[in-house]
Amino acid sequence: MILVTRLNGAVFALNPDLIERVECTPDTVVTLVDGTKYIVAESVPEFIDSVRHYRASLIAQASRLEAEPAPVAMSSADDEDHDAKVLPLHRKER
Repeated sequence: MILVTRLNGAVFALNPDLIERVECTPDTVVTLVDGTKYIVAESVPEFIDSVRHYRASLIAQASRLEAEPAPVAMSSADDEDHDAKVLPLHRKER
């Protein structure tokens, strides 16, 4: 979601995947695929930049997720082996 500002100053979140077009008439008018229109305070270049940053952040986050090793599911046999390797913790008494 990207944050945009109505002309009255109210900020709201907009799903950029639903945008059909953005026009400057001279106010910035955002038209969604269902025909809903919003007039926003941001200029067309600012709005496009927000969408670009949003999409870039999604790609960057997906790349980070792919780079992380997936958690390995352990079977009950693995649980037994894992427990066997755990050493008790001893604390010094004062």
